[in-house]
Amino acid sequence: MTSAERILDAPDQIEPSPTSEWVAGLREPMLKLLGFCRSNDWAGYDPYDALNSRIFQALPFLDCRLFRLALTQFNKRSPINFRPLLLIPKSQNPKGLALFISSLARLSRAGVFDQADDLVGMADRLLVLRSEGTPYTCWGYNFSWQTRFELVPRGSPNIICSTFAANALLDVYERYPEPRFLEAAVSACRFILDVLYWKPNANEACFSYTPLWKAEVHNASLLGAALFTRVARLSGEGRFIEPALEAARYSARRQHPDGAWDYGESDSPSQRWKDNFHTGYNLCAFRRIGADAGTSEFEPNVRLGFQFYRDHFFRDDGAPRYFHNETYPIDVHCVAQSVITLYALRDLDSRNLALAQSVMRWTMANLWDERGGYFYCLKHPSYTVKIPYMRWAQAWMLMAFATIFDGPNSALPVPTPRKSGDAS
Repeated sequence: MTSAERILDAPDQIEPSPTSEWVAGLREPMLKLLGFCRSNDWAGYDPYDALNSRIFQALPFLDCRLFRLALTQFNKRSPINFRPLLLIPKSQNPKGLALFISSLARLSRAGVFDQADDLVGMADRLLVLRSEGTPYTCWGYNFSWQTRFELVPRGSPNIICSTFAANALLDVYERYPEPRFLEAAVSACRFILDVLYWKPNANEACFSYTPLWKAEVHNASLLGAALFTRVARLSGEGRFIEPALEAARYSARRQHPDGAWDYGESDSPSQRWKDNFHTGYNLCAFRRIGADAGTSEFEPNVRLGFQFYRDHFFRDDGAPRYFHNETYPIDVHCVAQSVITLYALRDLDSRNLALAQSVMRWTMANLWDERGGYFYCLKHPSYTVKIPYMRWAQAWMLMAFATIFDGPNSALPVPTPRKSGDAS
């Protein structure tokens, strides 16, 4: 019997929620983390913010591709935070702010956070941070970033920032139904459809990462598709369903027989790696697409992919592996997405919540700064990067806490196929 057959034949047994004592024990660090983020006005440093350096910007002769790439990689990899010396300011990141908003919406639903004015005010702030010079409501990063070949300008809209921001506005909308939040999410979908939708071949389509080049990156395309089906459900705009299903089918066809996905389909430069948190994105997006579109078409992909995920991305002590065949660096982003994925797909394995507990116990012992009230970024075999990145670490870990406190509500619904004749 194959691994896919084993998990498909397994009963949908859901483990009881973690003990109330364990969850209660997380309340104090969660509140400390929330206090740290609020005291910094949700602003901070980012692994990729090197080009925000005022020194770099004041010396135009340094503004070349190789230096931009070198400076970014040096700052990203260094365990020492040189940003104050480089005059890199702390700032709000749209994706980070979106994660904070979604976390607070969950905590509000769980009865842990009840300051509605803060939540609505943060959503309005997110609208202010939208990309300029475009008729759509969409978002980009708060820094320029250099790829191997292209410079992406600060604020240039992309599918990742736009999907996380739109979903955060929908999280607020579902609690406080202000029309402007739904309208902004619809506009983000129009941006993705009009600008990022493309056909890699005559018979298939997906969503690109950025308007600057065409890309076949599975997590980015699937996150766009999942936003489409959610917006279609909430707004009634059915025209988003078919492009979402096209993109989902494109990625479903490229799942390996063992359940894995490559990060992307490019061979030059190669995107043929398999990592923890992007796999988690894929799995949650497929489940969301199926639930919102009313189809079980992608459940075999979810189940097969989840079996690969559980089998390859966790050490016995709960530490999340970064790659399917390599543990280090152990990344706090992998920690958070592991918790989110295990709770979201808790119906697939009765051991999921116990594994999520193990992940959090390892994290609190190895990446939590009790005195500072924040999380470290990376752990290597011989050293730990202790820089308190706001988007990459704190925003994601607040989401992990919110997922745990939200309990059963954090599970994504198992798709139920619509009967013939139901509205789409």
